[in-house]
Amino acid sequence: MAAAASLTIFSVSASKSPKQPSIQTTVDVFHQNRNGFALRRQFLKGLTIFPLTTLFEQPLSSQAREVEVGSYLPPSPSDPSFVLFKASPKDTPALRAGNVQPYQFVLPPTWKQARVANILSGNYCQPKCAEPWVEVKFEDVKQGKIQVVASPLIRLTNKPNASIEEIGNPEKLIASLGPFVTGNSYDPDELLETSVEKVGDQTYYKYVLETPFALTGTHNLAKATAKGSTVVLFVASANDTQWQTSQKVLKAMLDSFQI
Repeated sequence: MAAAASLTIFSVSASKSPKQPSIQTTVDVFHQNRNGFALRRQFLKGLTIFPLTTLFEQPLSSQAREVEVGSYLPPSPSDPSFVLFKASPKDTPALRAGNVQPYQFVLPPTWKQARVANILSGNYCQPKCAEPWVEVKFEDVKQGKIQVVASPLIRLTNKPNASIEEIGNPEKLIASLGPFVTGNSYDPDELLETSVEKVGDQTYYKYVLETPFALTGTHNLAKATAKGSTVVLFVASANDTQWQTSQKVLKAMLDSFQI
């Protein structure tokens, strides 16, 4: 358009005066137009590399921190060699929506929080998710990883606000949630041990699994409970090397989990 406007002005001026623009004037106009087009090209190129949505994106408090948790979490009152993570509404979409009750657990101060992909976080379906989602993840290359998985109660029972005992026994529950422990499939032969724990009015099912084909790791520990409209599952995973040196740490983390 700028080029067309210049040509129109040129033709009107020519009709009013026989004087023709100098060669230098024509060259200057050409360079101005060319520079303007070049600037626009650079701007559009920049938007391609740096999408407009990024300009308005705000950092989420639930995003992973690339620092050791010991730098910002308080020591555990029961064991100062661990730090205490207490989940709050600022940490996950489900906690903000009130679909999950606050939970807590301890972990070594050298661990780091891992990022949870948006499609796995339940952010897109709150407050009425039909499938399980991942609440938080933490990991340490030398020791293993943990994650908290939440499942809508309606997926497991039609009874509102059912307790974990009302859903079924430990074997029935892990048969439904086992794939969310392993990351792919669950075979009942992988279950080595189950136990039931009572903490006040809350009942927990605990599991020890040996999972040679699991995506999460060859060794998995799990602890599940039900509260409100959700079943919450704590999973600690390790490969063979990590398990040899860190199984006591992972078990301590599992034991500390409560809602």
